Amino acid sequence: MAKVLAALRNHWKKSTFGACLLGWGGHWLYGKHCDNLLRRAACQEAQAFGNQLMIPATMPLKKATVFLNPAACKGKAGNLFEKNAAPILHLSGLDVTVVKTDYEGQAKKLLELMENTDLIIIAGGDGTVQEVLQEPGLLRIAAFSKIPIGFIPLGKTCTLSHTLYPESTNKVQHITNATLAILKGETVPLDVLQIKGEKEQPVFAVSGLRWGSYRDAGVKVSKYWYLGPLKTKAAHFFSTFKEWPQKHQAALMYLGPTERPPEEPEEKPSRPPLYVRLYRRLRSYWSSPKELPQEVTPEDWEELKLSTVELSIATRNRQLDLTRTEDFMDICIEADTISKGEFVYRGGSTKSFELLFKQSSEKQALLIKYCPEGTEGSFGIDNEEYEAMPVEVKLLPRKLRFFCDPRMREQMLHAAVQ
Repeated sequence: MAKVLAALRNHWKKSTFGACLLGWGGHWLYGKHCDNLLRRAACQEAQAFGNQLMIPATMPLKKATVFLNPAACKGKAGNLFEKNAAPILHLSGLDVTVVKTDYEGQAKKLLELMENTDLIIIAGGDGTVQEVLQEPGLLRIAAFSKIPIGFIPLGKTCTLSHTLYPESTNKVQHITNATLAILKGETVPLDVLQIKGEKEQPVFAVSGLRWGSYRDAGVKVSKYWYLGPLKTKAAHFFSTFKEWPQKHQAALMYLGPTERPPEEPEEKPSRPPLYVRLYRRLRSYWSSPKELPQEVTPEDWEELKLSTVELSIATRNRQLDLTRTEDFMDICIEADTISKGEFVYRGGSTKSFELLFKQSSEKQALLIKYCPEGTEGSFGIDNEEYEAMPVEVKLLPRKLRFFCDPRMREQMLHAAVQ
């Protein structure tokens, strides 16, 4: 023992390095063990869920279509899905079909799958969600809006997961919680933004659109990875070396607010008997002609010209209120009088005045004409980059239904009551 202690003292540098390596290895192995325990508990819960269903042999299984982006999370998404989510889905008694979104020309295949699926699962990040929604004609299908959608956060940026699932620093726990939430069946309605240019196909977003200096600086944060926790501040600091203030000029045209329309019943009423339909038709035929309804004058567009550092158009999905009686989206405008020091200090969090636009009575949705005038930059639509151009933004309220953790849904209802 004395010889061992003497050797450790004489080679203290090697001893210190070995102790650090041993401690790191033990911590890594303990983390792997905890992850395996989480997977096992989730699989046991999924198996218990599948056993409770008691599906007869003659009844077909519930079909789930998974859109998986293997390139998400720097190519790790496929492995994360197979280890953490796939076993839970199979043990729950679902008939799972996996479609990898890593090649072009999938629109036809997606449209065919929509006819034979009971639920959709998007496994990836914000880009994967947008990729599925961008397929031509998909959101125009009435059946697609009624199919519940599950989201398994596997990407680098997963904005929807903050709304649908509790926060978790453990990646495995976050994925298993999201997958189990799909099995529990609780859903919440989410709004969608339709963003359309003059000539191109519309782009759909569940979070929103950003255009300005904060957004441009945020894209470059990864370039300063070597600065660690200072990389965000560094990206905003170096962006101030350009001409200042960085003005983005635009003209907003919008319609005023209206009341939220009533929700459609989930089950259609049964068709009345033949004699009732005949009686109604004869009564309408012999009754006196009704007066023609007066034409509704179209609402006037209001115009707002602005010069701003940052403009964002966002849905209310991040601050979801299940008891709200109006549909609207947030328009946040950052004044162009901000100083360089304040720009770096805030580092992406914009505090500005908000304009709340609600549903238009004439078009049954909100429209905003948004016209950049001779300025550079790109749009960030759900964290995906698009060329800046004049666009028309339309709110599609409660367009999609996403699976949600029951705890998060209860929190939303409790917060609304308070």
